[in-house]
Amino acid sequence: MVETEAAATSGNRFSAKRSGITQTSPVLSLADIEAVDVPRIISGIDEFDRVLGGGLVPGGVVLIGGDPGIGKSTLLLQTLVNLSKTKKVLYVSGEESGPQVALRAKRLGLDARNLQMQAEIQLEKILDTLDTVKPQVAVIDSIQTIYSDALTSAPGSVAQVRECAAQLTRHAKVSGTTIIMVGHVTKEGALAGPRVLEHNVDTVLYFEGDTHSSFRLVRAFKNRFGAVNELGVFAMTDKGLKGVSNPSALFLTRHDQQIAGSCVMATLEGMRPLLVEIQALVDASPTPNARRLSVGLEQNRLAMLLAVMHRHANISAYDQDVFINAVGGVKISEPAADLAVLLAIYSSLRNKPLPKGLVVFGEVGLAGEIRPAPRGQERLREAVKLGFTTALIPRSNMTRQGVKGLEIIGVERIEEAFAKIREL
Repeated sequence: MVETEAAATSGNRFSAKRSGITQTSPVLSLADIEAVDVPRIISGIDEFDRVLGGGLVPGGVVLIGGDPGIGKSTLLLQTLVNLSKTKKVLYVSGEESGPQVALRAKRLGLDARNLQMQAEIQLEKILDTLDTVKPQVAVIDSIQTIYSDALTSAPGSVAQVRECAAQLTRHAKVSGTTIIMVGHVTKEGALAGPRVLEHNVDTVLYFEGDTHSSFRLVRAFKNRFGAVNELGVFAMTDKGLKGVSNPSALFLTRHDQQIAGSCVMATLEGMRPLLVEIQALVDASPTPNARRLSVGLEQNRLAMLLAVMHRHANISAYDQDVFINAVGGVKISEPAADLAVLLAIYSSLRNKPLPKGLVVFGEVGLAGEIRPAPRGQERLREAVKLGFTTALIPRSNMTRQGVKGLEIIGVERIEEAFAKIREL
């Protein structure tokens, strides 16, 4: 006989099977608890595994959101079909019927004979199915359509979304089933429903990209089992989403000749170095209040960089409209883009192209100094792979061994950087 403690329940909301008798966890010293590396479940889609931190984790809960029609259901259907060859999987569709899902699988040319599917929106029936089938990976598409009989509110309401997500998360932790939930987004692009939905799950992924473009970005904003801000790049084809192995080529525009206002920077997206083209257009302002507009970069930082350039390099643009764009729709949040932005503005203002084969990175401080960027060697090695020959970087990022095939120029201040550009 083992003494157990019954968990308290409120009314008749959930049966004892769901929340009843649980054994009290003992209090242990953290040093006595063995840290075990859990083997990952490889999805077979390299870019998706990269964003997840190496694959799916047994018992983990993943929340993926994005605009309608961007490819969430397509990616998850491809993932489950790959996994169904070696794992037991379940696709729960609350938005589409079985024939609709089968039609999509046929259109994508997927072999879905081993994929089990259920069209259901009632939480209790879904949990019973999970108990019966015992899949290793289950997809809930989507959490906003699921409702529980224990609550009187409509599906998609805050109470329903929060309670259904909590019950599915609890089931994943107890059973070891990996659950992937699809979440709707608001018109601002954030996940709809309560923010507690993001706190309950282990991983939060966002689908980004224009539905009119064939390229999609999957970004990790939270990951308890891997690095955040990891990026996966996909191309939408008639056979579904295909991973892009060399995403730097997407963000670089190949010009027949060098053009003014274009500068290539080496940035980091999670653990991956990327080369992105920064474009600037500086033009005389027809109004007393010059415009400052940036796409893919922080607008307030642009105003700060223009002030630093005027104060410390004596280059003014107060009567000029300044427009900045990160090519390819990528969003750059790290300050290491500062130097590339300033050089692109300088190039457009002087109407003089930057030297061919030049790549730059570096943070600019208010005193005009150029600060180092993390993992500089990896950025430089990525530049060499794509044929760049010259790098203008913070002097603190320079190393004795250097990088073969790349001329590295280190600078400490922005006026020194402009002087080096005039010499090249």
